[in-house]
Amino acid sequence: MLNRRHFLATGIAAGSLGLSQARAHQKGEPYVLPEEFMPREVKLRDSFPEGEVHVDPNTFALYWTLPDGMARRYTVGIGRGNLYHPGTFYVGAKQKWPKWTPSPDMFKRNPNGYKNFAPGMPFENGMPGGIANPLGARALYLFNETTKRDTYLRIHGTNDPRTIGIEVSNGCARLVNDQVKELYELVPMGTRVVLHEKTGAPPPHSSV
Repeated sequence: MLNRRHFLATGIAAGSLGLSQARAHQKGEPYVLPEEFMPREVKLRDSFPEGEVHVDPNTFALYWTLPDGMARRYTVGIGRGNLYHPGTFYVGAKQKWPKWTPSPDMFKRNPNGYKNFAPGMPFENGMPGGIANPLGARALYLFNETTKRDTYLRIHGTNDPRTIGIEVSNGCARLVNDQVKELYELVPMGTRVVLHEKTGAPPPHSSV
């Protein structure tokens, strides 16, 4: 697993972004995504192959690698606590306005919370795609490189900008819908995706 130093960019260091602005907001308050959370091209200190996705959970950053050591950087929400799963994956499926069904692990952790997805209930076949769907406008489905099976991990959209720049999800990385639409067009099927390890203490914030 690569060290977080690989992700520090010259000119705009990922760790220097004003993430406290995202941490401080309260649900229900008017909120505009901070300018520093907008996508931008950065120069990486260490090179990665072109055409890969790298997620650094320590700085809430997702990188789409470009030629000459450059990358397009997005700010993301990541899995909370031990629900974040580092590893190397690949994009095994892509969907526009995807349907959503909680994973088996999510059912185990909170069966009452997902009772509407049980057999005979309104969403037994999944929640249809749409603006209220937790996967948002686009989703990249991460598959295991060895077994070639779906891991239930996603890179997906959200219509709630308050969830960007914090530990919030059940293990997936999320971008605001406008940004995930852009990323979706950039990233082809089969792309290598690396979710890097958390290396520091958990940040003093979480979302339920």
